[in-house]
Amino acid sequence: MNSNSDQKRERLSQGFVHVYTGQGKGKSTAALGLTLRAAGAGLRVFLAQFLKCGQFSEIKALKRFDDLVTVRQYGSGGFIKDQPEEKDFALARQGLEETRQALLSGEYDMVIMDEANVAVHHGLFGPKALVDMIDQKPKHVELIITGRHADKRVIEKADLVTELLEVKHYYSEGTSARKGVEF
Repeated sequence: MNSNSDQKRERLSQGFVHVYTGQGKGKSTAALGLTLRAAGAGLRVFLAQFLKCGQFSEIKALKRFDDLVTVRQYGSGGFIKDQPEEKDFALARQGLEETRQALLSGEYDMVIMDEANVAVHHGLFGPKALVDMIDQKPKHVELIITGRHADKRVIEKADLVTELLEVKHYYSEGTSARKGVEF
């Protein structure tokens, strides 16, 4: 992607590392908000969704920005309840490698690793993989890592950490996920 428009495109002078974690709702939503903001500013975004697979409403909406936003999903379509299956490990490894390539490619201004903390929590890859990603991050790239159970080493390396706390949630009252709000 080294067209003339690439050469004229503004880059971030300094990229930071964000971590959105905690038990509360809104971690992926925060990352998607940053995706929308970045695309609106003409920045290129690589959004890697670990453990997720499907045409959720946000994925459909992001197709409108396909010239600026690349979305890749590295999930088998189900939730990991007990032990991950071999396909979960394979998809996570693929996602980690493709995300590393995107991070180092020079093509993207923002790289998002959605649910990467959960992938670490389930042992699909170790926290060292995320720490290495942070250490390898080029200066001008913004790196966002989401998901519950952020490892303390990842938190220590990050520039911005937000822990979302659930105070109250309508799920507790039996409300199911709703299209356009939760998916």
